[in-house]
Amino acid sequence: MLTTLLPPTAGNASVDGHSITHEAVGVRRVIGYVPQLLSADGGLTGYENLLIFAKLYDIPRKVRQQRISDVLDFMGISDFADKLVRTYSGGMIRRLEIAQAMLHRPKVLFLDEPTVGLDPVARKAVWQHIQQLRADYGTTLLLTTHYMDEAEQLCARLAIMHLGKVAAIGSPSELKSSVGDGATLDDVFAYYSGAEVDSAGGFRETSRVRRVARRVG
Repeated sequence: MLTTLLPPTAGNASVDGHSITHEAVGVRRVIGYVPQLLSADGGLTGYENLLIFAKLYDIPRKVRQQRISDVLDFMGISDFADKLVRTYSGGMIRRLEIAQAMLHRPKVLFLDEPTVGLDPVARKAVWQHIQQLRADYGTTLLLTTHYMDEAEQLCARLAIMHLGKVAAIGSPSELKSSVGDGATLDDVFAYYSGAEVDSAGGFRETSRVRRVARRVG
């Protein structure tokens, strides 16, 4: 809903001052979006993928090449720019997808489970680049994740969702304190979600997530 891909079921929200119901185009101009599903074309090189996105974002021709070069350097994949994306590792694909979403220098970057299916080394590499994005560009990051260690490392403020509603919101330390001394974020999640095994999306959702994990892993 915040990325304007779905209409809100009720109410309204704004992103950088733009209403998601009345100013959808304005919202899209100021956000970047990295979906959980693959958004890079494996039959093209990393550079070609970025060039397509640069044109879609209407980045002026005179600065296009420099923008592409900058994001390739920033994400550490310049040496692989001319290689087909189908030869990339899962971590490299995710870095390329973040680079695509950064090309127009968005004020807000949405990341949908950015490290799903990645090995621990690749996860940490993506974490480092996400943290560097925030530090160097001042980009506001909104990410979804099921990894509590990831939430604790990356989030200044987080919300626990349960059955489509926000069950709790606050900083990691605030949420842990709300559960009790010595609580972890895993404890927080279990406490506020009710630890219901059947509320995790069912067979169809689980199957979809695992298919995605196999594709990017």
